[in-house]
Amino acid sequence: MPLSDLINVRAPFFAPRSRRLVVCMVLWGWALFELLLGTPLWTMIACAAAGWCTYEFFVVFDPDNYRDKDDLS
Repeated sequence: MPLSDLINVRAPFFAPRSRRLVVCMVLWGWALFELLLGTPLWTMIACAAAGWCTYEFFVVFDPDNYRDKDDLS
């Protein structure tokens, strides 16, 4: 499995808004948890992941990106 499949935020799984929202909330919660623990490296990693997902899921969201490639309709 290529690495691009592991970090594909435009998979059809993320088409429902509720799933995208839960993923972003979990990632921002993780960032806050790491901040409260005082671990700056993991805080930056969690913030980067949360920011990237928030950007992809809500700022530049296009429903056509989340359709299955085999679905022709």
